[in-house]
Amino acid sequence: MMNQLFSLTDKVAIVTGGAGFFGTPISTALAEAGAQVVIASRNVSTCEHLASGLSARGLLATAMSVDLEDESSIRALVEAVMAMFGRIDILVNNAVSRQGFQNLEEIEIEGWEAAQRVNATGLMLMTRAVIGPMKAAGGGSIINIGSIQGAVGPHFPVYGETGMTSPVNYTYDKWGMVGFTKWLANFYGRYNIRANCISPGGYGPGVAQLEGKEEFIENYKRLTPLGRFADDADIKGPVVFMASDASAFITGQNLLVDGGWTSW
Repeated sequence: MMNQLFSLTDKVAIVTGGAGFFGTPISTALAEAGAQVVIASRNVSTCEHLASGLSARGLLATAMSVDLEDESSIRALVEAVMAMFGRIDILVNNAVSRQGFQNLEEIEIEGWEAAQRVNATGLMLMTRAVIGPMKAAGGGSIINIGSIQGAVGPHFPVYGETGMTSPVNYTYDKWGMVGFTKWLANFYGRYNIRANCISPGGYGPGVAQLEGKEEFIENYKRLTPLGRFADDADIKGPVVFMASDASAFITGQNLLVDGGWTSW
């Protein structure tokens, strides 16, 4: 049956940054598809709030703490998940640090290195920590949440006179994530471990938090073939697809969820 291909029943998933802007629809989608979802971040209270809401709906969700700047915290998370559930089938690397994000001439080395401790080193350590459990489970799916900034260069004119920008750190991190994903896919395919990126374009709930954004919003919609920003449903479907057997023969890919932004 087709719906069985998308089912995540009996699967265990970890979502880092699991209660943030992207994390919330990602965690919700995996739980709605039947997975036991571990919602993890440094802000445990927000994870607990989301897990409680999902549990009240009869879904399987647990909040746990993780600090991606601390290797011992990452190990502790994986050990706790294994002790509680006995397996790890899905990892969604969603957490991102924006500490020190600046344009090139304004950036300070302390800010650059602080972001890299999460966005590069933390990404690597979190992924490395689940490889053993995924091998033991006979395979797994690693999903890295990227961005259109990891597929094309920033289109700075879209920001107009708003003063907004796309910092150099972000482009560097997201392009690196795509390369890391392809390495994982090629090396661990022999263990039936798949690795893919999902790279969203502009995300409506996030944009709604910005001030003085009207010119940017108008420009972005005009330059996007579908004429709008992504919403929660646009994130949920691709995540379940990449986590499930519906994508069993897909690995090493960067799925652009951008309303056509990169197709011009």
